[in-house]
Amino acid sequence: MAPDSVMRHRPFALFWSARVMSSVAFQMMSVAIGWQVYSITHSAYALGLVGLAQFLPMFVLTLVVGHVADRYDRRVIAYVCQSIEGVAALVLCLGAWHGWHDVAPIYAIAAITGAARAFESPSMAALLPNLVARNQLQHASAWSTSANQTAQILGPAMGGVLYGLGTLTVYGAVSVAFLVAACAVAAIRIDEAVRMRAPLSFEALFSGIGFIRSKPVILGALSLDLFAVLLGGATALLPVYAHDILHTGPWGLGILRAAPAAGALAGSIWLAHFPLRQRAGTALFGGVVAFGIATIVFGLSHNIYVSLVALAALGASDVISVVVRMSLVQLQTPDEMRGRVGAINSLFIGTSNQLGEFESGMTAGLFGAVPAVLIGGVGTIIVALFWMRLFPALRATKSLEG
Repeated sequence: MAPDSVMRHRPFALFWSARVMSSVAFQMMSVAIGWQVYSITHSAYALGLVGLAQFLPMFVLTLVVGHVADRYDRRVIAYVCQSIEGVAALVLCLGAWHGWHDVAPIYAIAAITGAARAFESPSMAALLPNLVARNQLQHASAWSTSANQTAQILGPAMGGVLYGLGTLTVYGAVSVAFLVAACAVAAIRIDEAVRMRAPLSFEALFSGIGFIRSKPVILGALSLDLFAVLLGGATALLPVYAHDILHTGPWGLGILRAAPAAGALAGSIWLAHFPLRQRAGTALFGGVVAFGIATIVFGLSHNIYVSLVALAALGASDVISVVVRMSLVQLQTPDEMRGRVGAINSLFIGTSNQLGEFESGMTAGLFGAVPAVLIGGVGTIIVALFWMRLFPALRATKSLEG
């Protein structure tokens, strides 16, 4: 199977389409909620609390969602979660209709969305290896990553433009996009649904953690991305940069939010056609260091064009670690464990985005937006250099071929 034929495989094409639509919807919602909350409060702390509201349910539910993803049909889980997210966006739409001026219900909807995505993310990740051949997994991972990056280009830009037309418009579009994603997942057909073979038990609940601890390469890759994303959460402060430093509006915020994804999309498409065949571990660490440098450049910039270039470079460097991590996790994890390992992966990576937003918001509230971004960039580089010594097996990883 040639790399481009992965996209012609119908189950994977439906999977890719569902990821695009779900991610587009989530990005649109993030832009709208961020701008709405900042417009109401003019507070970096309030922005940080949005991330916290999304993080807490993901953190609390991590072990449960992995168990669910290994026991039940992963397609059904994703369908239900995307439907819930669509309804949550519809509630925000109705709130806009009634003129909400209180951020509390917005935080509540953010928490509900975070809970739904806690179940959706590991289920979709665990579903991927069942759709393609093992030797095509790196290609499929790269294309799957490109789905997220495509969404992160289209979603923020569309969210910014549609927010300019009104909160009712943007939240209505978000609801429709989530429901389209749910329909795409429902249309996926594979030979059999994956079921967990081990009985439900306290030991099985924590078995994903034990498995990751026994695999230094996986533990190193996940923890490296955790700290890189946690410290490098510059995107959480984009409403502050757009409004107070770069002096632009919702449309400008949407373009800034899309810039990292534009760089990442270019990188993921490149990796889909020219996969890492050697020195994958070295490429992983180099990408994280480049991510930190790009974060520092963005933090120092007061020019929107320089900021856009820095954010694009940030996204391009980040996609290297994403593809390496996804491929390593999928290749080294047995199918019956993928839900539980995927849930911990989501906690390490997905929820670190929200926790990183909280950390950035709190740091910016204490020291200012620019120092907060610079601290994150420098911290990312330090972590990468330390992890190279802490996980030599990860640094020595050569191939990602199955």
